[in-house]
Amino acid sequence: MPQYLIAFNDEWVQEHTHEELVAKGRASMAVLQEMKDAGAFVFADGGIDASTVVCSVVAKGGEPVFSDGPFVETKEHLGGFTVVNVADDETARYWAGRLAVALDWPQEVHRFPDGPPEARRSGDGEG
Repeated sequence: MPQYLIAFNDEWVQEHTHEELVAKGRASMAVLQEMKDAGAFVFADGGIDASTVVCSVVAKGGEPVFSDGPFVETKEHLGGFTVVNVADDETARYWAGRLAVALDWPQEVHRFPDGPPEARRSGDGEG
């Protein structure tokens, strides 16, 4: 079964009071529990924003160069995500819709490519 990433950017989330965030947290946890009960849940994390970035890294001359904090040219930051293992796009859309309603902010659905990366590159499944 394919896995899907359901994610949102921090910039898509409007300002909330502490009480509103607590209520949205409860609502989203209920959806995650439904995912677990359905056998769809793989992993989730939220509360991610620019303040949680440990470092950025770029390649220069074949070597990694690290800098503290977020990549300066990036204006959007991952806010949170859920990974589900479901039969098809429609089921992934269903769970993303449930999260969008529970949280009242946009969600984006990505299907992880099938197979190991080396098979996807060659296109023949042989590597």
